[in-house]
Amino acid sequence: MSERATREETVNVVWSGNWVAERLGVALEGGDELGDLLGLALRRNPKRAHLLVSNVLGKHVPQLPSVVHGAGYELGERVRALLGPQEARRAVVLGYAETATGLGHAVADGLRDAPYLHSTRRPVAGVAPAGGFEESHSHATSHLLLPEDRDLLAGGGPASTLVLVDDEFSTGNTVLNTVRALHALHPRERYVIVALVDMRSPADRDRLTAFAAEIGARVDLVTRAAGTVALPDGVLERGQALVAEQEARVAASAPPSVPVPAHITRVAFDWPAGVPDGGRHGFTPDHRTALEAALPALAERIAAALDAGAPGRDDDHGQGADGDRDRIPAAEPDRDRSPARGQGQDRVGDQDQGRVRAPRRVLVLGFEELMYAPLRLGTALEELLGARAEVRYSTTTRSPVLAVDDPGYAIRTRLVFPAHDDPADGPGDRYAYNVAGAGFDAVVAVVDSTADTPALHAPDGLLARLAEHTGQVLLAVVPSYTPTPVQEPAVLPEPLRGPDFSSYAPDEVGWLLQDLSDTELEAPTEEREEAIQSGGAHYAESLPVEYQPSPAYQALFTAALETSAARIARAVGTVTETVLAERGPRPVLVSLARAGTPVGVLMRRWARHRHGLDLPHYAISIVRGRGIDATALRWLAAHHDPADVVFVDGWTGKGAITRELAAAVEAFEASGGPAGFDPEIAVLADPGGCVRTYGTRDDFLIPSACLNSTVSGLISRTVLRADLVGPDDFHGGKFYRELAASDVSNHFLDTVAARFDDVAAEVDDATKELLAADRAPTWEGWAAVERISEEYGIHDVNLVKPGVGETTRVLLRRVPWKILARRGAGPDLEHIRLLAEQRGVPVEEVDDLPYSCVGLIHPRFTRGATGADGRAVAAGSPVADGGEAVREA
Repeated sequence: MSERATREETVNVVWSGNWVAERLGVALEGGDELGDLLGLALRRNPKRAHLLVSNVLGKHVPQLPSVVHGAGYELGERVRALLGPQEARRAVVLGYAETATGLGHAVADGLRDAPYLHSTRRPVAGVAPAGGFEESHSHATSHLLLPEDRDLLAGGGPASTLVLVDDEFSTGNTVLNTVRALHALHPRERYVIVALVDMRSPADRDRLTAFAAEIGARVDLVTRAAGTVALPDGVLERGQALVAEQEARVAASAPPSVPVPAHITRVAFDWPAGVPDGGRHGFTPDHRTALEAALPALAERIAAALDAGAPGRDDDHGQGADGDRDRIPAAEPDRDRSPARGQGQDRVGDQDQGRVRAPRRVLVLGFEELMYAPLRLGTALEELLGARAEVRYSTTTRSPVLAVDDPGYAIRTRLVFPAHDDPADGPGDRYAYNVAGAGFDAVVAVVDSTADTPALHAPDGLLARLAEHTGQVLLAVVPSYTPTPVQEPAVLPEPLRGPDFSSYAPDEVGWLLQDLSDTELEAPTEEREEAIQSGGAHYAESLPVEYQPSPAYQALFTAALETSAARIARAVGTVTETVLAERGPRPVLVSLARAGTPVGVLMRRWARHRHGLDLPHYAISIVRGRGIDATALRWLAAHHDPADVVFVDGWTGKGAITRELAAAVEAFEASGGPAGFDPEIAVLADPGGCVRTYGTRDDFLIPSACLNSTVSGLISRTVLRADLVGPDDFHGGKFYRELAASDVSNHFLDTVAARFDDVAAEVDDATKELLAADRAPTWEGWAAVERISEEYGIHDVNLVKPGVGETTRVLLRRVPWKILARRGAGPDLEHIRLLAEQRGVPVEEVDDLPYSCVGLIHPRFTRGATGADGRAVAAGSPVADGGEAVREA
């Protein structure tokens, strides 16, 4: 590494953590270097309000590219020295999305011969997950591992070393979750954990030591600096209040945004063929060699575009749109500045007065997980331009952080713009920090081709927002790497049918699942909730305990069925007739297991009762954050025309599964899977306005939501766990034969089907009306969920469960926090109020709710969130606020 690349820039005047430290008493305790490496900021987060902001990571604070790459490279060299050259060649480096994808790549560069992979939150067509894990304190927790080479994580076998890289090591939970998941798949003898800073408490250090002993592996730690974060009592609540106060102040004083016409120059360059845009699917030493050879030419193309588009300016141009007086100091360099810096130095070779001059201050801005490609473009541009320009590097991010324009605060300014890569978890805001007011003459925005969408170029998009703060915006698009599609297996598994699997008759449904009935997968509700929210497991990796329904629950189900059977029959008839009219004449019903399965059976019964049709019906697994069962889709395509397949579910909530299915089908076809599947879902009830094929948009209780497997053929929720489900297997499920005495699955079906004749005329009228109506989705429910998530300080839409059915499930199966009920809602909510009273959960009546009710899962759950009797503990009590339960700082 060059001397320049190893120098680092620090804020020498005011520490960028002072503002938070003075108001909340948060302190960094450790070596002197901690203050140089880290600042402090605040964010809306129910688990950890403070944010450690790195000055050398290149995420939130613009920094010299050579410093950012050098920080990771030096850590990689230390790992190589620790392992020795021979073992380093057999190591595999794994980085964490989104913040550490570039850092992990730089560490792999320092090891020289090690392949690299980073986790991702972007499902990718044709690549089945090789694993996944959760991140406890993050705003977006689900990580996927999508190597193109499925043997990559195995490395050189048990003797090989897995090197895990994150920007900070705060509690160790994320690393423990990762090692636990991957050790079950590929046991190995040694792990090395790499981070810029180690901020664990002594108790967290002891946990890692105990965990290493538990799995019988050696675990080494390589960090740049170490210390702890001192957090006074009540800091979380006071931090949240401070964030709310500052946000209200900014909202009241912020002037309206005035769009600036964005004159964008697209940089055309030849990205080296076969080189991935990053480590999402793996990056090998051969890829690194090819990229290194191409970087000088790529930098020259960017420099030429900067020169060609640089505006003429006088000597005090270079302040950017905001002027020098407002410039945000990115860490000041401790290298000597050229006397010509800041005086409009001529471009080399352009000495004549009046010639166009190169920008003096350039930002290379990466995009979320795409950190390494723009970082290396930045290092090459920095090397090429030398004294002609000061090059900085940072990236956009998904993470919402409070901005405060104070020298003692790490996040001075914030640009907000819509996501522009069609993310799988739905639309949302994205952010660029410390760009506005930083005096950049030019910004080179680097995105992958997946993100080069109309939203990027929209009037409120990233490029337009950048144009408000700089004189020149360049766009460099790196082609998104497309892995080679996996070959389909020669033999596909066959569906399971009753009575061997489920209590339904064999002709009612074929389950596209594998039987895991003999596998122990259950955990108590509270233990499971804590594991999910703390990042210990994905919800599909375990099952809630299937308790025998109590007499009170059975009475609730019986009463609900009696009052709603005709209403359900009308909805069944209406949605079935709509499907036959628009997707007939012989659709293949494919219900989403398990809530959709009783609905699919009822639709099949209606078609047979009214039209004499014997429709095929199957149940398929779909998992939020992991996608649909691709093996099951291949089976359907091998036995039916994909165009005939109609996906069926019980109801819509906020529409997460609707989005998940659309993305999954698109990814399946893009990977080379058979085309023709229509991802539109047909549902009984669509209170969220998420689909166009439905029986009703009323939000009412569908009694099958009252019980678990005992109303769904005695089948569990579906299971997707890497050690149980291979790439060519169906997802898993369990058949609870032991609950046969409590089974009401067929009673539910028979009771509703008995009302078919009674509602036939109403169904005909309703179908005609719907077929003539505008049924376009409004997504009203999704907007309401996002609003509720923010208003109640949850900041996680997955903990907001809208609608009567989902709220009932929250009360029966999860750890509820509170219930929101639409003011004036009638008998449909009687059972909700009863269950809430039994569990000690408050019911809050609200206006402007598109649903009858919304259930909120406890957003800061530990096993202390409920008392010994299972009732909710009031917020603020010693138990609710931590007690003896495990709690994250």
